Amino acid sequence: MAEDHMRYDILAQEALRGVVRKVLAEVAKTGLPGEHHFFISFITRAPGVRLSEKLLGQYDKEMTIVIQNQYWDLKVNETGFEVGLSFDGIPETLVIPFSAVKGFFDPSVQFGLQFDPATAPGAAAVEAKADADVEAAAETDATDGEEQPGEKVVSLDAFRKKP
Repeated sequence: MAEDHMRYDILAQEALRGVVRKVLAEVAKTGLPGEHHFFISFITRAPGVRLSEKLLGQYDKEMTIVIQNQYWDLKVNETGFEVGLSFDGIPETLVIPFSAVKGFFDPSVQFGLQFDPATAPGAAAVEAKADADVEAAAETDATDGEEQPGEKVVSLDAFRKKP
């Protein structure tokens, strides 16, 4: 098979991230229409992600946020978005580059996208950090198989409506 010099995988991922950017930009301008709402999963330690140390402690690798009823100050630009959300009654502002987004799901219409972090801009830095984290965890792994805070990953399929 011929080598893909065009990198269609990367082009497709970038185009799909553009869908998320366009949808969030529209919501930032006009609000959520009808029953639409979003589950957005992202890598918490990706370059450009900003969230409080408390949240980072709880969600060390990945986090899923919900944009539905109680969010504020949604701002979208070419590279990412910023949104205000409340966690345990504490207001937080999250800054999330589109390159950190792993999944986007709108359960009201059963529409979802999953992204391969390896195809995102800056992915090499994320992978290097992840590799270092895995090595460090292997060296200091003192757990006995118990789930650690921030390590639960929920598939977007878990949010799909069952017939």
